[in-house]
Amino acid sequence: MEKHTSYLRVSACPHIHTSDSTTRIMLNVIIALMPALVASVLLYGVRSLIVVATTVAACVLFEYLWCRFRHFNNTVGDCSAIVTGLLLAYNLPSTIPLYMAVVGAFVSIIVVKELFGGIGRNFANPAIVGRIVLAVSFSSAMTNFTYPTPLIACDAITSATPLASGGAGIPLLDLFLGTHGGVLGETCALALLLGLVWLLVTHTIEITIPLVYVGTVAVLSAVFGQNVLGEVLSGGLLLGAIFMATDYTTSPFTRKGKIIFALGCGVITCLIRFWGNMNEGVSYSILLMNLFVPFINEHTRNVPMGGGKAKK
Repeated sequence: MEKHTSYLRVSACPHIHTSDSTTRIMLNVIIALMPALVASVLLYGVRSLIVVATTVAACVLFEYLWCRFRHFNNTVGDCSAIVTGLLLAYNLPSTIPLYMAVVGAFVSIIVVKELFGGIGRNFANPAIVGRIVLAVSFSSAMTNFTYPTPLIACDAITSATPLASGGAGIPLLDLFLGTHGGVLGETCALALLLGLVWLLVTHTIEITIPLVYVGTVAVLSAVFGQNVLGEVLSGGLLLGAIFMATDYTTSPFTRKGKIIFALGCGVITCLIRFWGNMNEGVSYSILLMNLFVPFINEHTRNVPMGGGKAKK
């Protein structure tokens, strides 16, 4: 009689595997960002496409050169540098000098991403830090916006964004379609929402962070007598909540942690918008909450089935 021997194989998690990969996830994000790219070209002209091409090419080049310099396996093929380049461009006005865009790409890829170990090890969203560095270093260029008319962009002028007045006096349809001054990727709410739908349908992100983040800003805006829809549709709230606050590396991995993270982002955004000396607070709020993510993960970690909390 043949004897069968069974073995119990023990391995570390994860035990559930899917066809998802870094490249596939990044490609989904790139597809989700395409409506905003189309909108920026229609609103601000071909110059916006040049800015996007510059930041994407610079990010890819910097990552490639860094890998060659450090004799690492080349990671350009995972498309994460392309995503960083797109997000950085979406945080810039179409009028920005191209050398400044390259500086932002250097900060994003080399300083924030590669010096901390590459993809999956960065302490903050690279594109956000790139935007903040450029905003501090080149404040005039970063606020030199093109004010578009529907489908036709006019000459570049320095104008206030809707946040300067809380969206007051600007029709909601203009806020929704993006026909007002601002940076490339944050003005057209319709394009950003289309991207959100794609990310949700492909299960690339969960709705928790965008919903709680935007909801917190909406509630606090109502409590403090602000224009709720104006605050939600203005500035970089939707861009940040959908594409940057949901970054896998720099956001919590538990549902409870995501809620705490998004609440913090919403509160800080409103504090800066309502009482700070600048109109926009999305980038700073996400950056600050990125720093708290390790602590949030530690205190919201799920308890294994059958286990208990560690005794102090």
